[in-house]
Amino acid sequence: MTEERSHLRVQGEPPARWGAVRLLTPLIDAHRRPHGPYTFAAGLLRRLVPPVLRRSPELVAAHDIEILAAAPELAATVRARRVTIDVELPDEERILVPAPRRTLRLANGIAEFVRDAVRPGRAIAVCNADAADPTDTELLDVMMRRIPPGTLTIMTYSGGPEPPPDTRDAGELWAVVDRCTREGFLHAVAELGELGMAASPPGGTSWWRFAQRTATALGGLGRTGEARAIWDRVRLVSQDPAMHAAAAYGTAMLDARHPDPARRDLTRARAWINEAIAISTILPDPAERAFKLGFDRNGLALIELRQGRHDAALALVESAIELARELGERHRPHRMVLLANRAQLLAGLGRTKEALEDYGAAIAIDPGFPDQYLERGNLLFKLGRHEEAMADFEQAMRAGPPLPEAYYNRAELCAVRGEVEAALADLGRVIELDPGYLDAYINRAGLLAGCERDEEARADVETGLRLAPGNPYLLTVLGQLETAAGRYAEAEVALERALERAPELVSAWGSRGALRFASGDLEGAVGDLTHAIALHPQPDLYANRAVALRALGRHAEAEADDHRAAGTADGNIGV
Repeated sequence: MTEERSHLRVQGEPPARWGAVRLLTPLIDAHRRPHGPYTFAAGLLRRLVPPVLRRSPELVAAHDIEILAAAPELAATVRARRVTIDVELPDEERILVPAPRRTLRLANGIAEFVRDAVRPGRAIAVCNADAADPTDTELLDVMMRRIPPGTLTIMTYSGGPEPPPDTRDAGELWAVVDRCTREGFLHAVAELGELGMAASPPGGTSWWRFAQRTATALGGLGRTGEARAIWDRVRLVSQDPAMHAAAAYGTAMLDARHPDPARRDLTRARAWINEAIAISTILPDPAERAFKLGFDRNGLALIELRQGRHDAALALVESAIELARELGERHRPHRMVLLANRAQLLAGLGRTKEALEDYGAAIAIDPGFPDQYLERGNLLFKLGRHEEAMADFEQAMRAGPPLPEAYYNRAELCAVRGEVEAALADLGRVIELDPGYLDAYINRAGLLAGCERDEEARADVETGLRLAPGNPYLLTVLGQLETAAGRYAEAEVALERALERAPELVSAWGSRGALRFASGDLEGAVGDLTHAIALHPQPDLYANRAVALRALGRHAEAEADDHRAAGTADGNIGV
């Protein structure tokens, strides 16, 4: 018999003795003071990496980014194999702040490294888990979810010894805040940045650096009220025009990029960005003026785009690109962002050749940055250039830690190509990396239902509906499953709910047409299928309506639909 193992979470102190437990490393203290983000991760990696480097250097190389992000002190032994241009830039040119989801990517990469590095049968114990930085909290959650207890048993204890008070001065704090900003450890930036502001004279250069980083981090975390309050403090204590311009830009982006679209105030955002542009226009230094004005115009382009004015947005981005030419070889990330933004706008206007050229130019500036590969891959996918799209998605996967979006995009491509098992495998990978990725459940449920793997499809529908109750796509799949099971009343309820929430959802109309045909309502089936065809003609809709029309004895109309089904399958719209 094998011993049953399970991970353990304890509200309390760790034991004084461990008995028969075989600890991989001595008790690890995860308290975020004084070491900050990934305190636990660094302690574990310092123990694991050196022996793994000797016996399996390729495993370390495959996770270089994650290891060095969590434990930068290992830089002397772990070579950075995958790097972006950010590492060689001066501080003023580092404009890219990773999104909060980057830490989930890092956590998945570290968990995979630990899973593959440890010898089965060991355990780790962690104290002060309740005082850990969010990076470590997330990592522990991912490790407990993804590493089987038989491989490594993880025991966390909420309590533990209290560390000494934080005595770092503003210079030491700045080094930590700057690093955390570049790595995307936004919770730490928000917490430590406030300490730095409190320790610096208000309005001075040091105070401003902390304020700018803190407000940016808070905005990225969706804590817009706190971010706005910091930008207001900048306006209150400073008379520096560059600070006021940056504060106006930052305030505008809080409104333009609010995570809840219903709470975006684009009119107020336009007022603030206009103020930023007005100040940037009169900055005395030509290089600073060109950079900041281009930055602000790019922000206004976002507002124009969200108000449906694509041409105006494009003109603004092009003017920002012209300004960037005045900067010579400086500010390469700025030019990369502008080129990628212009590519998106050009693609939206149907100017695909120019869009692909801009994506290529953006990638050439920093081949290690994955976002442009994803965007270009999506455009190539829409153009039917599947092999090139596949290459871009896979390059995005190789460029950094596990990226759920890249696997999701490749799954969509595989599904279109009829490679159902490959698509299902990629969607499974997405869900493994991010159990909250709703669209992956939607797509996998639909594919499973199409393969008549109804129980698996139902499990995905139920999980998805727990994440997003009332989601019309999941309700449509539920309706299909209930129809296949002969539970017509339940299917009707699910499809009615789907159509209430999404009256233009073609698949819901088509599925209700199939339900009505199955339940003997032939006229109702023809009506629903006709409505679906009016929304978006598809071969299967014509074919299904042909079956219903033939059952009604309307053979000429059925034959016409058969021809239309063949025509749309060949790429022609039936009339």
